[in-house]
Amino acid sequence: MFLLIIPAMYGQYSESDWKARDKWMKVAQIFEMADIHLGDDVADIGCHQGYMSLHLATYIGEKGKVYSVDVREDRLNSLNEIASERGIRNIQTILGDYDDPKLPENSIDVVLIIDAYHEMKDYREILQHVKKALKPNGRILLLEKLKREMIGKSRQEQSKAHTLAPKFVENELKEAGFEVIMIDKDLGYWEENHDKKIWVMVGFLPQS
Repeated sequence: MFLLIIPAMYGQYSESDWKARDKWMKVAQIFEMADIHLGDDVADIGCHQGYMSLHLATYIGEKGKVYSVDVREDRLNSLNEIASERGIRNIQTILGDYDDPKLPENSIDVVLIIDAYHEMKDYREILQHVKKALKPNGRILLLEKLKREMIGKSRQEQSKAHTLAPKFVENELKEAGFEVIMIDKDLGYWEENHDKKIWVMVGFLPQS
């Protein structure tokens, strides 16, 4: 089983910030929402230096595998170094494109996109690549923060402010062929800032 995760480029993604992030990012709850299990194969796209990848690698155990994807090779090099230092061997890094995570087709069960979907100008193309990579009945989990001052703004205005409302993502998932099976609009606050509420959405890809 594979999991796809796409963290953003901004804030709380360097190794020095990870301990602070553990205090407000409900990692275990996110994995439960995504229905991840011991031995699953997962993919982490936009992995940065690997905050979620490393959590995943531990969560799924040595029999599972994490495919960590980013568009910057320096980030992947950092992740490889950190994983090696920690003795983690079930992570494989992949250099992707901005519109293509370059994942194997029909191989992924769960996709997580963490605080990065708002950055994707080619989100329609990415969702199509995700569909091709997913196994039948595969799932996608998206997590974003919605900034209070951007509530009610257009999608373009929100994405420029590095935020996004769930209503836009819900419609886009449905247009791409996903069935939205869960929305949690209150999963705490990004960096414990009460002006940045975290929401999570899970989409399901039914068998054709």
